Amino acid sequence: MMEESRHFQDMVRERGIDREWIGRALDSPDRVEDHEDGTRHFLKQVPEYGNRWLRVVVNVLVEPFRAVTVFFDRGLRDSQ
Repeated sequence: MMEESRHFQDMVRERGIDREWIGRALDSPDRVEDHEDGTRHFLKQVPEYGNRWLRVVVNVLVEPFRAVTVFFDRGLRDSQ
């Protein structure tokens, strides 16, 4: 079970990010990055969105885990 911050919910809505894409990123990420700030970043390439990389940021220091934000990462390209 994971909670969603208000910011996360706002970003999903404002950026028009499909919840199915978020589910794919969390369930079968192409890459996972653990950051020193206690967040885990789930990255998934989304073919339906021009193969752009979706980044879902989750705070793993709290229980239950909390989704913090979500965005298409412009810094990542197809080759990564």
